[in-house]
Amino acid sequence: MGVSSGFEVAVMTISNLTWRWPWLIVGLLLTLIILAGLTLWLVRRRLRGPKQTWPASRSKRSRSGAQSAVVFTLNDDIHTESAAKTYRLWRRLNRLGAFLLAAALIVASLLAARPASVDQSLESGRTRDIVLCLDVSGSTLPYDRQVLTSYLDLVSNFKGERIGLSIFNSTSRTVFPLTDDYHLVTRQLKEANNILKGVQSQQDIDRMSDKQYQAVADWLEGTQNRKDTTSLIGDGLVSCAAMLPAFSTQAAANSPATQQRQASIVLATDNVTSGRPTYTLEEALALTKQAGISVDGLYSGPQQSQQDDTTKQMRQLIEGQGGIFLLQDGSDSINSLVRQVEQRHAGADRGHQRSSLVDTPGWWALALCLLVGGYLLVVWRLKR
Repeated sequence: MGVSSGFEVAVMTISNLTWRWPWLIVGLLLTLIILAGLTLWLVRRRLRGPKQTWPASRSKRSRSGAQSAVVFTLNDDIHTESAAKTYRLWRRLNRLGAFLLAAALIVASLLAARPASVDQSLESGRTRDIVLCLDVSGSTLPYDRQVLTSYLDLVSNFKGERIGLSIFNSTSRTVFPLTDDYHLVTRQLKEANNILKGVQSQQDIDRMSDKQYQAVADWLEGTQNRKDTTSLIGDGLVSCAAMLPAFSTQAAANSPATQQRQASIVLATDNVTSGRPTYTLEEALALTKQAGISVDGLYSGPQQSQQDDTTKQMRQLIEGQGGIFLLQDGSDSINSLVRQVEQRHAGADRGHQRSSLVDTPGWWALALCLLVGGYLLVVWRLKR
């Protein structure tokens, strides 16, 4: 975007100094000219008026020789050294006050005219939306804390992406929607990490206090609304995809209007389903692929189940759709996931030169404060 978008109002530029509303300066100059002319006219009119004569300061005697009453005038008081010094100081303070007030009015008018400068900068941004999709069923809950720690590492590598978190069991709940407020994201992930600290083993669960148990139950609220059904992975993935603007079950999802931002899901589950889902994992992946959403898988389960058929099926389905599937330990670390995701989405970065008018009232505001402060000090000294 060029500077032209900010020039809907008149702009006056002198060297590197720019005013957005220069007509205020013109108005100030006209006002000062009128006031100066009016002041000059009043002074000349006063000088042309009749001169006032003061009575003699010396005592006079009557014709009979008797001494008349002594009359003192203002001139007698001013003619003393102390009074003359005070009078000169009073006149100087008045002139200084008038100068400070006039200067303050000028600076205030210049400030009201909105001094600005042209800011040219190279802006870069990433147009990615990433949803962290976390299975919180009984078989994965003891390992979810490790996944959340991995999510924290993942977030630390983000710059400009929007990120959201959804948890699911038989139903889904959004922990936080898509946002680029990484402070909020980090706080939410750390809070969930602390809540799940007591469910990593049966011994931890047995030692949990009622308060800790209630905190876990509150965090999982809304994820088990279907009886005798758990870990509906396909349904959970579809719910996570629904958080993304790019998602649609219609074939029109691949239109350019829906592809303005790259969309990605990081799915953490063990792929162990209990119950009858609306969507299987394969069907859910087909929908996300149709919508142009990439899905990466992160295994969340015990190490002894890493070679199970369900784990192999999850790897096959995700990699078959062009996604990345990683385990939680070994060579497939979260750093590898971050590196591969960064490489795959390297083309999502956008950079462009922007020029815009930026208000720069700093020095003008400081000058106005100093002038007004000086004027108030002069007024205070005059009142003394």
